[in-house]
Amino acid sequence: MLDTKSTTKPTLRTSDWYKSATRWTQLTLAEDDPIRFDPEQWIDIFRRTQSNAVCLSAGGYVAYYPSKVPLHYVSKYIENTDPFGRLVEGARALDMHVMARVDPHAIHQDAADAHPEWIAVDKDGNPRRHWAYPDVWVTCAYGDYNNVFMLDVVKEITRDYDIDAVFANRWQGHGICYCDSCRSRFGAETGHELPTTTEVDDPAWQAWQGWRRKVLTNMVISWDEAVKAIKPHASFIPNMGGASLMEFDLALIEKHCPFLVVDHQGRRGLEPVWMSGRNAKRMRATFPERPTILITSVGPEEEHRWKDSVTTGPEIQSWMMNGAAHGMLPWFTKFNGVVPDERWIAPVADAFAVHADLEPVLAPMTATAEIALIEPSTTLKQFSPEERRVIEADDLGFYHALVEAGLPFEMISDEAMTVEKLNRFKVVVLPNAVCLSDAQCAVLSDYVAAGGSLIAASETATRTPDGKRRTEIGLADALGVTLRAHARGPVKNTYVELTDAHPVNAGYEGARRIIGGTRLLDVAATGQAETPFLFVPDFPDLPMEEVYPREAAHAPAVILSENAAGGRTAYVPWNLGATFWQVLAADHGRLIDNLVRWTLRDEPAISVEGPGVMDVAARTGDNGMAVVLFNLTNPMMMKGPIRSVEPSAPQTVNVRLPDGIAGVNARLLVSGEKADAERVGAVLRVRVPSVELLEVVHLTWA
Repeated sequence: MLDTKSTTKPTLRTSDWYKSATRWTQLTLAEDDPIRFDPEQWIDIFRRTQSNAVCLSAGGYVAYYPSKVPLHYVSKYIENTDPFGRLVEGARALDMHVMARVDPHAIHQDAADAHPEWIAVDKDGNPRRHWAYPDVWVTCAYGDYNNVFMLDVVKEITRDYDIDAVFANRWQGHGICYCDSCRSRFGAETGHELPTTTEVDDPAWQAWQGWRRKVLTNMVISWDEAVKAIKPHASFIPNMGGASLMEFDLALIEKHCPFLVVDHQGRRGLEPVWMSGRNAKRMRATFPERPTILITSVGPEEEHRWKDSVTTGPEIQSWMMNGAAHGMLPWFTKFNGVVPDERWIAPVADAFAVHADLEPVLAPMTATAEIALIEPSTTLKQFSPEERRVIEADDLGFYHALVEAGLPFEMISDEAMTVEKLNRFKVVVLPNAVCLSDAQCAVLSDYVAAGGSLIAASETATRTPDGKRRTEIGLADALGVTLRAHARGPVKNTYVELTDAHPVNAGYEGARRIIGGTRLLDVAATGQAETPFLFVPDFPDLPMEEVYPREAAHAPAVILSENAAGGRTAYVPWNLGATFWQVLAADHGRLIDNLVRWTLRDEPAISVEGPGVMDVAARTGDNGMAVVLFNLTNPMMMKGPIRSVEPSAPQTVNVRLPDGIAGVNARLLVSGEKADAERVGAVLRVRVPSVELLEVVHLTWA
């Protein structure tokens, strides 16, 4: 194969090229692919899947083009070929956009010998061998390897090939690096030794978190400016995820990242399918207008990493289409250019075809909801990954409960919230936003004072942004509570008791108490607050003869308030979301549902009734709206892979129509049928006979 660098003719590109890059193919090559894979097969896959953009292995750990950068390892199988160049040429012939993939997280022995300072070092002073392939070395992400060497690689690829962007995988480093450069630079800038723990109260850990963000931020700026200096329309795009947003200052993303790529390639362990769509809401929580792309692997995403494998077609489609249901653009990735198992191609092509059909209707519309969950970005920045998982359990529990309730909802990052953004919603929910600043608490309090409704739970607003404990809950006045003691736990065998009848404790007929939480705060209600649940003082869980309450229930376990402006607040001083997520007790799901409906005041503007579980999204446009139903009714919903798609029983979609709408046309976009709809006052009831995997109820105003 000839070197195609000289024969690929660049065409005129514009800086908004990414707006038409809506279905992506990623091919991550193995080192021996230059002599084993068939580029023409892949160009045909680009065509068959209706992909309009592609991400291709270019360089970094292995170069798949004849690189001239010293110490840039070129595949030993490349001979006189240019695999990257041939794929670029084939994609451009199909009028596709092209992004070059680099991976800077490891180096070979020759580079390590020439530049030992490029190698990451553990806290015992040992250079880090690669955990999966000990023949090579893990790189330090914070020094000259990324900021000098990889910059030269990025420049070469951008200069020599007709690309629109450079995409970096595993660019953020792998934990704390204790090399001499990191030690000296960190010490000089912060006055601390590198931390040896990840405790939130450790000043060195706090300093390292900030220093790391600064270094990575500067790297992204440097790479992006280098790309743009060569091709003004192009960008550097870092691989992202919900947690990865914390690697940056938000202003950096606003300026340098025209779109976001989320690397959550599939389910692992007991992840539910709705985790895919949650990525869309998390990205939109901070950047509501920015296109977001979800990477989906054609193989299983489990701990032992069978990366060169294929999972079931229904699993691939479920993950990809749940993301698309909530606004994520689809991207599939295949590791290894050889295709010994083709069972993934048809499912991907079918899912991409559905996206292509729905795109003209859904793309111009905007996500809408009455309910918003607060993404606790301020909190998550202060804690280690292990601690974040504990805190995020509260968010996952509330998320799952709202999905089960059939209610559409959005998310807002606490770092991006303003009163204006909050005012788009009738109810704002903080499952466990532990760390909030005085300014953030003021924004939330102003929202309530203006008539907005707020639900807060667990340790919300009990710490400052730097992790220090407050003497009073930051939202105490808005919630009508005062703090007596911070959270204790984990506590076993706890219960909360129902008091006088109230909409929030409705639906528990026959029960006087339900399961309580595992982390409990001691609070008191103030003003005219109502307390529909009280804590039963905890008692032993063994010996069995000792399992009985010693005292009557007395401390408030749910506190409800209402203000003169009509704002309603609910505070739950225990980890309701995390307990629901762990146990999935129906009582907790009902409590969350009841809290949301009580704080909404009115019936939800959009809801879905029917057997099974529907993940619901809503979008509005100039002359109509769309309600997207994703069918989660599957025995493998919370453990992959999904074996087959199970069509749902009939569903009824209830939509409160905007004022002034005289007539409505209703159609089911996926089945292509006219919908059976009935108007009852201001509410349109649309009957959906069944949902296979995805259905869209499209309403246009007549």
